[in-house]
Amino acid sequence: MEAAELAVPSVDRDAVSALPPLAVDLDGTLVKTDLLLESVLVLLKQAPWRIFSLPFWLLQGRARFKQHVAQHVSLDVTALPYRSDLLDYLRTQRAEGRTIVLATSADRVIAQQVADHLKLFDRVLSSDGSTNLSGESKRAGLVKLFGEKGFDYAGNGRDDLAVWASARQGIAVNPKRRVRSEMARSARISRAFEGSHGGIVDRLKVLRPHHWMKNVLLFVPLFAAHRIDESALIAKLMAGFLAFGLIASSAYLINDLLDLPADRHHPNKRHRPFASGELSITYALAMIPALFGLGCLIAKLVSGLFLCTALIYFTLSLTYSLYVRRIVILDVIFLAGLYTLRMLAGSAAVAIWPSHWLLALSTFLFFSMALVKRYGELVVMKRIDGEGAKARAYELSDAELLAAMGVASGYLAVLVLALYINSDKAQVLYGHYQLMWFLCPVLLYWISHFWLVAHRGRMPDDPVVFALHDRTSWTLAALIVAISILAL
Repeated sequence: MEAAELAVPSVDRDAVSALPPLAVDLDGTLVKTDLLLESVLVLLKQAPWRIFSLPFWLLQGRARFKQHVAQHVSLDVTALPYRSDLLDYLRTQRAEGRTIVLATSADRVIAQQVADHLKLFDRVLSSDGSTNLSGESKRAGLVKLFGEKGFDYAGNGRDDLAVWASARQGIAVNPKRRVRSEMARSARISRAFEGSHGGIVDRLKVLRPHHWMKNVLLFVPLFAAHRIDESALIAKLMAGFLAFGLIASSAYLINDLLDLPADRHHPNKRHRPFASGELSITYALAMIPALFGLGCLIAKLVSGLFLCTALIYFTLSLTYSLYVRRIVILDVIFLAGLYTLRMLAGSAAVAIWPSHWLLALSTFLFFSMALVKRYGELVVMKRIDGEGAKARAYELSDAELLAAMGVASGYLAVLVLALYINSDKAQVLYGHYQLMWFLCPVLLYWISHFWLVAHRGRMPDDPVVFALHDRTSWTLAALIVAISILAL
C-alpha cells in the first residue's frame, strides 16, 4: 500500500522536532479493523452465553460497554492488520524527535496493549469506562492537552471530523468516499494514506462460491436412483443447490469472523479479506442475516423437510466452528458428517432415500477426505514452524496416525464399492454391471492421488476445493461418470 501525499512540506530534523504532537487514531487508522467488534467476536466465541450480557452492558453507556468487553477478552495485538505505510511514517517522525500520541476510542486496556507492542507512542489517550473518547470528546481532550491548533491528527472516519477541525493539520488514512468531501471542508489535510475498502472480488470471495461445488452432492441420490432425466426433480435440486449455497455462505462468514485471530497466524489464511483487514467486519454482519434469510426462503419452496435438513446443517456447522473443531478426531467426524448431510439434503428435496450401500461408501470416503484436510494442514505448517508445528488441535507427531487412518478409510470405501458391485441390487440396476468393476481401480487411484499430494505438502486447504482445480481429479471424475453410464 503506497502513501499518497497531498502536500508534503520539506523539513529538516530541527523543523520536525519543533512540530506539534501528532495524535493517531487506532480503529480504521493504525489498524485496518474495528477492535471493539473483534473483541465482541472473541468474547462470543469463548463464552457464547455472554450475548445476553451485552445489552445490559450497553445500557450503561458505550465507554462502560467497551470496558466490560475488554475485561473479558484478550486480543492478540501482535497479529493485528496494521497499516505498514503509516507505521513507517510514524517511526520516521518519532526518530526525528516528534511526540507521537495514540488517541483512540478503544478501551485503555486494549490501547495500552497496542502501545506496548509497537513502542511508538509517548502518550496514550483512550476510553476509560466513564468517558468514550470519540468525536467531540476526543477533540476536547486533545485541545485541553495541546491547545486549539496545537496538534496534528491522523484519522479516517466521520467521528474524526470534529478532531480535524481543531487540529493544525490533518492526516487522512484511507477515508471512505462520503467522508472525503466533508473532510476537505473541515480540516487542512497535509498528507493522505490511501488503501482499499474491499472491491467486488473480495466481497464475493468471502462468500466462497467455489465451495458451492460441494453442493453437487445433493444430486448424488438422484443419480444413484437413475432418475437424472426427470426435469421436475432436477429443478428442485437446482433450487436446493442455490439455497444450500446461500445458507452455507452465511455459515462461512460466521466461521471467518470467529477465526480471525487463528487465520492471522496461518501462512495462507492471513491473506483472507477479513483477516488482512481489506474488508470490513460490518460487511459480514450485514450479509449473514441476508444470506441466511434468502437461503431459508428458497429452501422452504423446495420442501419443508429440505429446509429442516438445511437448518440442521447450519446448526452443526456452527457447532463445529464454536466447539468441535478443537476436539481431535471428533472434528473430522463432523466434517465427514457435513459432507454426508449435503447428500441427505438432496434426498430430502426429491424424496429419494439413499441405500445402505451409498451411506456406507460415503461414510468411509468422506472420513478419508476430512482426514486428508487435517493431514495436509500439518504438512504445510511443518514447513513453516518446523518440528513444533501444529494444525488446530493436532500436533506434528499425529501426522503419521492421521495418514494411516485416512488411507485405510479411503480403501474401505473402495471395498464397499466392490461389495456393492457384487450385490443383487447392482445387477438389477446395471445391465452391464461387470463394467462397474472398473470403478474400483479408478477410485483407488483417486484416493491414493489425494494422499500423495497431501504428503508432498500441496494440499493446504479443503480437498474438494483442491479437486476443483486439479486436472487429475477432473479426469478421474469423468471416467467414473462414463463407466457408470456405459454400465447401465
